[in-house]
Amino acid sequence: MKLINFVLNVIWLLFAGLVMALGYAVAGLICMILIITIPWGIAAFRIAFYVLWPFGRTTRVRDDAGAASCAGNVVWLVVAGWWLALGHIVTSIALAITIIGIPFAWANLKMIPVSLMPLGREIVSTDDRFAGW
Repeated sequence: MKLINFVLNVIWLLFAGLVMALGYAVAGLICMILIITIPWGIAAFRIAFYVLWPFGRTTRVRDDAGAASCAGNVVWLVVAGWWLALGHIVTSIALAITIIGIPFAWANLKMIPVSLMPLGREIVSTDDRFAGW
């Protein structure tokens, strides 16, 4: 299974991961420059690393996420989230044109929720016992 994830991640990196991770990195740098938005910058960098190498990992909602995460996600959605989600949609359409790219397009679409609402989520390995819960 690890070999399959490695091969999928390498293909993903070449065709979609690098471009999408660059988008998250730019959003993170802008958030770091505007001192007050550092928490969003940290989340953007965390997601950028996830987008670079997604196969074998997933996201889940943190149990301790509260109202602050919800309010922060609203701000993120307005400022950067919808741009990044749009990037995922465009990239997935381009990948879905070929038969080989369809699984990667589907993986790209599954990243839209975390691109829209990154706060209050954590990235876990799919090997973890209750990773999908």
